Amino acid sequence: MSAVDTVVVAGRDAPLWLAAATIQQALAPAGVIVRAVELPSALAPGDVHATQPALEALHGRLGIEESVLLRLTGGAFSLGLNIVDAVGQAPSFLIPFGGIGTQIEGQDFFPFWLKARSLGLDVALEHFSLAAAAARQGRILFPDDATEAYGRSDYGYHLPAIPYARSLKAPAAHLGVEIHEVSFARAEHGEDGIVALLLDGERRIEGDLFVDAGADLPSDRPRESWRGAFPVDRVLTATGPRFASVPAYAELRTGEGGWTALYPAAGHTHVLHAWSSAHRGDEDAVRDAAATSSMPLDAITIRRIDPGRAADPWVGNCVAIGKSACTPDPVFDVGLHLAQLGLVHLLACFPASRSHAAQRAEYNRIMRSATDRVRDFQSAFYVTSLQPGPFWDDARAADRAPDLDHMLATFAARGEIAPFEDESFAPDSWRALLIGQGLVPERWLPPIDRTDPAVIKDQFRAMLGFVRDHVLRQPTHDDLLRRIAHGP
Repeated sequence: MSAVDTVVVAGRDAPLWLAAATIQQALAPAGVIVRAVELPSALAPGDVHATQPALEALHGRLGIEESVLLRLTGGAFSLGLNIVDAVGQAPSFLIPFGGIGTQIEGQDFFPFWLKARSLGLDVALEHFSLAAAAARQGRILFPDDATEAYGRSDYGYHLPAIPYARSLKAPAAHLGVEIHEVSFARAEHGEDGIVALLLDGERRIEGDLFVDAGADLPSDRPRESWRGAFPVDRVLTATGPRFASVPAYAELRTGEGGWTALYPAAGHTHVLHAWSSAHRGDEDAVRDAAATSSMPLDAITIRRIDPGRAADPWVGNCVAIGKSACTPDPVFDVGLHLAQLGLVHLLACFPASRSHAAQRAEYNRIMRSATDRVRDFQSAFYVTSLQPGPFWDDARAADRAPDLDHMLATFAARGEIAPFEDESFAPDSWRALLIGQGLVPERWLPPIDRTDPAVIKDQFRAMLGFVRDHVLRQPTHDDLLRRIAHGP
């Protein structure tokens, strides 16, 4: 029997069901009872989750079949994010889900590419990525022995948020989660934290540990603002027409007044436009979103956004995950990624005794570090941008953490990605972002100079040939979505 007998998860939408199902699946064998308190949805029709690859593994643990999930949600696969200068002053670049290149004589690929580039190589970094090549050709790459020998290859999803949340409820119930649908919930506090939740002013549910997945328990949790680090304070979501051929990647288009992201799905294209109210009004932003996306928009919803995080996500016997723990900037859509990180670390720090103090302190330390790393990856997009305009001037002048300054300085010097504890974005993701933004290192790591240039040239040819041939054998995204839509 666990030291915690009953976990009450209160919140809404996908974070609620992912938290309840994950805790139930992991801890039911120890006798833990999980109760989910479902509050009314806060989602709009245009909302979508552009997920990181790790979510696929979590779905597998919860018994969620991929084809069924995509059929129920009208979702699609994604192999990365393409960043486009809508003004046309800079070339586009893709941040792929997966590795870029393969080792040469036991050394990392990237410094060899840097050296070759300085000597006149005119082949973009993404051409050495299986995921990027597949995305550009409208194909979906599933990892196999050949791709694993070449390097890491992953994929994420574009999941319309309303049907995705709905689709998670049944697996949670199947795993044994006890479900309570309510209009509101209020915490009843005792000397050591929350004692129970009062549901709709009538029912009372007790628990040992409470997980706040969007219920604001407690409502006065101390918060650290990230307002100074990000220029965006307004976000528009909408739906647009389905692409005739559904791209296997998302696209972020930068414009003078902000940026617009397109997330293709099987039924619609989901559009997110981000801007600053200091430079654009809401009506201007609606026009910007339609112009930059180049499509008519429907189901438009506009929200205020205030990025920041809880000073301590675990207070007393209440652990915050999702937006209750951290409201990130919308770039790269990391909301579910942060919720999943919170769940992974909660299970690792789950109380082994009635006293939570040691586990609580460790969890708070890890989550501060993990959210720092995510924040810095998002911040790097803004501070390295070359886009003109007042919005981007503010973005480049925004506050940045010393760790990010160190990351950018070490990369600019020799192309190194400084290792930080609790980093959840791979070095190749950082490299793709920074190179794409125009930050090209001055030098490379000296050990690669011992490798014969002829060997490097042969290896480059072999990599490009493998990427081309292997990608051409993969199914097209459209064919795969058609097969999924038609069922088994």
